[in-house]
Amino acid sequence: MALSGCQTDPGGNTITWYINPDNGGQDALAEKCSADSGGEYRISTSVLPNDAESQREQLIRRLASNDSSIDIMSLDTVYVPEFANAGYLEPVPEEYTESFTEDVIEAAAESSYWEDELVSAPLQANTQILWYRKSIAEAAGLDMSQPVTWDQIIEAAQSQEKEIGAQGIRAESLTVWLNALIESQGGQIVADPEAEPEDTELGLDTPEGEKAAEIMSTIGKEGLGGPSFSNLDENGALLRFQGENGGFMVNWPFVYSALVAGVEDGSIDQAVLDDVGWAPYPAVEEGTPGAAPFGGVKLAVGAFSSNPEAAFAAVDCIRQPENQSEYFITDGLPPATRAAFDDQAVQDELPYAQAILDSLETAASRPISPYYSTITGGIQRSWHPPADIDPATTPAESTALVLEIMRGEALL
Repeated sequence: MALSGCQTDPGGNTITWYINPDNGGQDALAEKCSADSGGEYRISTSVLPNDAESQREQLIRRLASNDSSIDIMSLDTVYVPEFANAGYLEPVPEEYTESFTEDVIEAAAESSYWEDELVSAPLQANTQILWYRKSIAEAAGLDMSQPVTWDQIIEAAQSQEKEIGAQGIRAESLTVWLNALIESQGGQIVADPEAEPEDTELGLDTPEGEKAAEIMSTIGKEGLGGPSFSNLDENGALLRFQGENGGFMVNWPFVYSALVAGVEDGSIDQAVLDDVGWAPYPAVEEGTPGAAPFGGVKLAVGAFSSNPEAAFAAVDCIRQPENQSEYFITDGLPPATRAAFDDQAVQDELPYAQAILDSLETAASRPISPYYSTITGGIQRSWHPPADIDPATTPAESTALVLEIMRGEALL
């Protein structure tokens, strides 16, 4: 079966970049860097499935069979440890180590290593912030120039009979939310992410896990997430937020460009966009900054690539600060390098950019573990739906389930 982007040319200098779906930004970078290489290489792209788990599955199947067509891959940050642990990633040559980590957001740099070896290059450093309707916050008496807590947001939404947008669906976004709530209190879902299953200790059945369960269950049981909360993903949360019941929402930066596009095509009134504000991710404890979710994409070179030298040269070009800035503007995906936020075009086009950078500086990664897929699968099964979460029992039951799955004593 023929695959787009996997053809070679007579010179043998075509390298294939497996990309996650976007608005065309990665294709544009591939064309730009191909032209800038002066004939050293030509980048051909091949699009992966829409969701991260399907992307992971396709790449793992190919790499497990030593597929040499995978030169570069856009890899969700949570899968770096698993791929590196399996020997599927080519370590970054020493000549690129400094340029791939210099001036990079701390969480993005740290999650690019496995066992003290740099195995990927940060391209995007994504995070969530708090989006809110200015009129609702004002009516509730919230001073949004100061950090707010989840309890304050819940009280404000209840008083104004409005909704809180979060991701209650049984999917990765549910683990993202739970992890942020626990990390915001100084806790961790996994105490030692590099430990073997039999030695793993989880931080779910803890005071931090209990408080996280309280917040999630309150939003679910009180109907604050809306009638379809248990099936609500990022896009669904945005649709409800921009509607008449919208009040507050935690979500990724794509929100702003989506709202602007809605105004341009006439599906959203300008008044709605004008009423939208943004603030740091909510805190769990007053006086302690919220640890926003950290996500994003790494560029990794396949261990079986037939041309790793050209692949790393292409990665170096793709992630230049000016290219990251352009990608931020065209696709709404934040850069991993701080300097890219300083671009005047970014500041002019994306007024929320500083809030994203501030959030990234305190953002927390999900467990950097080669068993992450098992961990998140167990969490999604035991913390869903949010309305059924019981702070007194769910953390302990989830701990037992995740550990049993990790140790082969139960099936996911």
